[in-house]
Amino acid sequence: MNPQGRPARELRDEELEHQGTQAHATRNWVFLHGTAAQFANHTARMMELEQEYLRRYPQRTWQGSGGAPSKPVDALDELKAALAGIVVQLQALSEHPLTVIPHDKFGAGQNPVETLLARLAASPGGTMDKLELHQAARECGVSRETLASLYDPASPLIVAEKADRVITARGRERATR
Repeated sequence: MNPQGRPARELRDEELEHQGTQAHATRNWVFLHGTAAQFANHTARMMELEQEYLRRYPQRTWQGSGGAPSKPVDALDELKAALAGIVVQLQALSEHPLTVIPHDKFGAGQNPVETLLARLAASPGGTMDKLELHQAARECGVSRETLASLYDPASPLIVAEKADRVITARGRERATR
């Protein structure tokens, strides 16, 4: 079974439009929260759906209004176009390499929660944007469930202040163990 679903060429028109709409709707979430593999799979599927849409309805998009071929492209031309898109993505990735934060900067040998709390405590004002904190939690190996437990109302280690996450005095104490 194809992990990305049926090939786009096999989809009915309604399915193609629905899946294309869903791919665009979920793009932001995958970009911000997904793994590299999820992002790559999402990108490949979205490109496949878009190319099929262009093949079926060239005049419905701006790409089709300015000299798009009037006859369907052959498989080789379609493959060349897909590979060109991948090359553009790879070039963009190579120009903006991923930043890896060394974990030992925040206390090698500590447990993941203490490492995360140390990172939060070291940030300006002990504050991080919620998306940054979720990314830091992934990097430290803190599960979503464990992260959620740090907000325990009875004795929180982290509190939410709108879109920011702030370490509490108790959290700072735990970070320095």
